[in-house]
Amino acid sequence: MEQKHYLKLGEIKAYKNAFHLSNYIWDIVIEWDWFAKKTVGDQFVRAVDSISANIAEGFGRYHKKDKTKFYRYAQGSTRESFDWNEKSKTRGLLTEAQYGHIFKELDKLPKGINALIKATNANLTK
Repeated sequence: MEQKHYLKLGEIKAYKNAFHLSNYIWDIVIEWDWFAKKTVGDQFVRAVDSISANIAEGFGRYHKKDKTKFYRYAQGSTRESFDWNEKSKTRGLLTEAQYGHIFKELDKLPKGINALIKATNANLTK
């Protein structure tokens, strides 16, 4: 008899990417001066932390509508994080390399989150 495999949170690529990105940004922001941390840094960290947190919360929900609602919140937080990345670069808080890495990682997330929403809609009946 074939054993059924249940997906684990840590196996979701969008979750893993968002989780690692949030820690990368944390390590950068923690080095900023007080004013930059208090204004831009706090918002940037909250936005990017929210991506993986909302994927995790959606993953833990039972009903399809609940799951997809949190995955859509993660999409919104991704878009917000793009904005904070641009502001951080414009204000001289990020190096070109840091900005580029963050942009590249953020750019992967919408497709991964959309795939998660699509799979949820296809595999759950309620």
